[in-house]
Amino acid sequence: MSITFSEQDKLTLRTAAWGAVSLMSAAGAAGSAHKAATEGSIALTSATGPVGHVLAKAPKGVKYGKTVAELADQVLPALTASISLLQERDPAEADNFRRTVLVAVDAATRPQQGEPGPAMAEMARKITEALDVAPAAAGQDRPELQKVIQEMADSGFTGVSLRVHDERGDWTGSAGVAELGGIEAPPVDGHVRIGSNTKTFTATVVLQLVAEGRIGLDTAVDDYLPEFGLDRRITVRMLLQHTSGVFNFTGEYFEDGTFVPGIPATMAGKEWVDNRFHTYQPEELVRLALSKPARFEPGTDWSYANTNYVLARLLIEKVTGRSVAEEMHRLILGPLGLTGTIQPTSETDVPAPHARAYYRYEEDGQTRTVDVTSQNPSWISSGGDMISTTRDLHTFISALVGGKLLPAELLAEMCTPESKAGYGLGVFVQETPGGGTVITHNGGMAGHAALMYSTPDGSRTLTAALNYADDAALSMGAAFQEATQRLVAEVFGSAQA
Repeated sequence: MSITFSEQDKLTLRTAAWGAVSLMSAAGAAGSAHKAATEGSIALTSATGPVGHVLAKAPKGVKYGKTVAELADQVLPALTASISLLQERDPAEADNFRRTVLVAVDAATRPQQGEPGPAMAEMARKITEALDVAPAAAGQDRPELQKVIQEMADSGFTGVSLRVHDERGDWTGSAGVAELGGIEAPPVDGHVRIGSNTKTFTATVVLQLVAEGRIGLDTAVDDYLPEFGLDRRITVRMLLQHTSGVFNFTGEYFEDGTFVPGIPATMAGKEWVDNRFHTYQPEELVRLALSKPARFEPGTDWSYANTNYVLARLLIEKVTGRSVAEEMHRLILGPLGLTGTIQPTSETDVPAPHARAYYRYEEDGQTRTVDVTSQNPSWISSGGDMISTTRDLHTFISALVGGKLLPAELLAEMCTPESKAGYGLGVFVQETPGGGTVITHNGGMAGHAALMYSTPDGSRTLTAALNYADDAALSMGAAFQEATQRLVAEVFGSAQA
């Protein structure tokens, strides 16, 4: 689609984007304001597409406010106005503008030593909120989607937030409540622990390192991590596809119905609750798993094991010499402007806004329910420790399948499923009721859960955040499966392969 901008349109876009960089610089720590402004400006002038051509020039004759508060009063409404303007002309360019500004904001933050100060972090949050207001309002009324998520809340979920992106634009909605006993609905783009969606992010980083020539997809993992004495037949591909046969450190369910426990994970009831702030090292989780018999010979079967992705984390850190969080930011979060996404290690809190997560267990013959929103995610590590938002998940999965993160040949490898479970490399490849295909991963994390679905071209996505009361019996499992099937049928039922 060709877009024509009037001079006033261009001024609005430039004032908003360049003003956001100025705002971050003004709110930043002392001593590096000039560097912050420079880094942010470089990011703006690197933008592509119609928006990029407009932002290549700084606005002329604009008088910004002298104080941070005055500047915010000027810039934040301009950001929302810019998104509204672009949403009417071309939703793809609205996404491009939003992503460009967030990348510039992130670049302006980097000159700070250590973590950005509270003022800078708060301003980044306000900028993100300003960019998010218009697209949500622009979505058309979708009573059929609201009906499904309301029925999900009625079936036992505390709350549900849904985001759908398709040819009709963006739609967001929520149902239920953000916390037990409360009356407020869950935030439509709140932070949520995304559980095993983490695996898709981690697999993408590994494949990006394959593209850089630093990892061999069919190389023995033992070549990179010899300290564990892994079976030499286990390759990097087998980790990403769950065909290595290694024991799952959170416990293994076998075909005869038996369960072999690992660490005190969420299947352990009160023991997990009492242990939920304990810090585990990734190496500790791997060694526990390797102390158990393998489920099968490498490459001969498929079995979902969190251990595979903790090994993938250690692999990333070994070959790069940097933490997985640093590589995640370098390769995915920074380039895509995913400011709501976090790769933690042992940090216990979820950023605001967020709905609350709960866990239910039996003690002394009584059922107890505790708030587990705060917990130490090192018990699951890269098997499911990340935090994100429905918007960031949409941006990530659409960029991934759209070819913006991986070369075509590696994306094809990623989306080629094995035969038993339809699992590729960090994603499931599933058929839809209408005969189409979706690329997906879902995840649950002790009272929080996230859904992530996309058509193979990224044009239609479904992302959702759920909060509920988890328990050792996984009693919400059936409702979770039924609800996701209904959502997929509603959103993708007519999507073509």
